[in-house]
Amino acid sequence: MSISRAATGGMLLCRAEPLAARPPAHLLRVRLLLVPAGTWSALVPEVKPWLAGEEGVAEVLSGWGSAIALGTNWPVLSVWWEGGRAGFTLSSGFRRTAAYEWDAAGRPSGAPDAMRILAARLGLDPVLDLEELERLTRTDPAPDPAGDPAVDGETRLLGLIALLTRAGLALPAGLSPGEPADRLRGAARVAAGAETVEWAGWRDAVRAELDAVEEGPLGPWVRGPKARLLGAVQLAAGAPLVLWAVRRRSPGWAAAGVFLTAQGTLSLAYDRARTQR
Repeated sequence: MSISRAATGGMLLCRAEPLAARPPAHLLRVRLLLVPAGTWSALVPEVKPWLAGEEGVAEVLSGWGSAIALGTNWPVLSVWWEGGRAGFTLSSGFRRTAAYEWDAAGRPSGAPDAMRILAARLGLDPVLDLEELERLTRTDPAPDPAGDPAVDGETRLLGLIALLTRAGLALPAGLSPGEPADRLRGAARVAAGAETVEWAGWRDAVRAELDAVEEGPLGPWVRGPKARLLGAVQLAAGAPLVLWAVRRRSPGWAAAGVFLTAQGTLSLAYDRARTQR
């Protein structure tokens, strides 16, 4: 199967199990399907905001991925395909994002060091795995006799997904790059352990955040000076980002701004509540 030029879709691949991925996904205030994917989690949108705004699926998912990564200590890989193109954006905290894409003919485009950053942040082998990743950045010199590229954009993206199985990624059947958004959503709904993540008000969002903190380790930002510092930084960055996103009509970055503001507030509130116990 190759990517149809009409097929548009995407998903977020979180380097965390559903328990940890659920709270930040709640704060995006977008209806999503959360699916276990080995030691990872996949987030599949139930909506298509790229149809109503000025941004395509790549920009929307990149904004969502950055929002989640800014409030966590694990990376998020936004994988997308649209109009024959395919690619990814890797977000990891406040560090620089790494993005790469291929056109319908498999021609690569992106930051020269994107694959090196991907390998380092996902804990892949710095020699063997990186060598395979770098193969995905080379233009295929030999099209087949019919004139079609021997390696198209979907093949490149599927090659990346296959390589990530070495890092514990195991996507359920049907969650595959190149599927139309509706078919992808249908596969996510019937996947084992799938659940709907939907905004249901601040009370449920706070409860989900506290449950996750109490039930499992989420990293060094839960309490203490580091937690207070991170919460203050998130609050300071969130509000201006929302205003900027509204002016640009960017649903992805608007969600990122709302997420930062909410996460900062919750971080400070939780630290204060635990300190007073």
